[in-house]
Amino acid sequence: MRRIRTYHELGEGAGAGGGVPDQVAAQRKRLEERLGSTGHVIAVASGKGGVGKSAVTANVAAALASRGLRVGAVDADLNGPSLARMLGVPREPLAVTGDGIRPATGAAGVRVVSMDLLLESEDAPVRWKAAGDGAESVRQSAIEATALREFLADVVWGELDYLLIDVPPGTDKLGRVLELVPRLTAVLLVTTPSEMARHVVAKSVRQVREAGVPAVALVANMTAYVCESCGHSALLFAADGARRLAASAGVPLWAEIPFDPRIALATDRGEPVVLGGEDFAAARALHELAGHIEQELAKGVGT
Repeated sequence: MRRIRTYHELGEGAGAGGGVPDQVAAQRKRLEERLGSTGHVIAVASGKGGVGKSAVTANVAAALASRGLRVGAVDADLNGPSLARMLGVPREPLAVTGDGIRPATGAAGVRVVSMDLLLESEDAPVRWKAAGDGAESVRQSAIEATALREFLADVVWGELDYLLIDVPPGTDKLGRVLELVPRLTAVLLVTTPSEMARHVVAKSVRQVREAGVPAVALVANMTAYVCESCGHSALLFAADGARRLAASAGVPLWAEIPFDPRIALATDRGEPVVLGGEDFAAARALHELAGHIEQELAKGVGT
């Protein structure tokens, strides 16, 4: 990535601000230029952890790319990245050119950038350099924002039809993306039917609406379990939180994806289930979600 000094590196002789505001302003300008050749920028978020958001992102990206569309995917989870692995990206050094970093290529040709591809080994944790003066959390937040901005601004994405951003749990992480990418076309909020998930994701619905994102939709994941042998469907959650949230908040429900162990097995192998040619309910639901995205955004939302 292009070199940008962190707060830890500024030191007493760096002057007020040490040029960081100018660097950030230049980076924001590059970000606008990079995304100028992208048709739609979509954040896949939740606010709630454990809802299968990254698996949904990987499969939707692969499904869109399998239709001949140009797709990019950004793993915004800097501390627990998983998207590159789910998309089968090999652990190889990213190519650096005079114009920036070249994204890696994953399943179905999806262009991918993830912190996982910058670590020295697959089990290496991300360590943020601290100044030791008690303000580490403030600096870490600023450094993480800078790193995510670099993923968007300093990567040579080229022309894209869709750029998907896999947002980690927490309304603060979603807020960071909303601030960095003011021209988001849509936000997909992944939830489950549980009442607790409804309670948490409702906060994200309000946050995204207040930010003025043109299209906001829900994706209900793990809605039921379908037996592979007999086809019997059984609910995993007693509540119906996803549909309740859609009705109470007036947010469209674009997909209901049943639980199926084959999704996890496929993503563990780096082979999105939408590319496997298997005809089962969860795979069909993910393909239908990709089609719904394409159909809805083709109407001119956010363009």
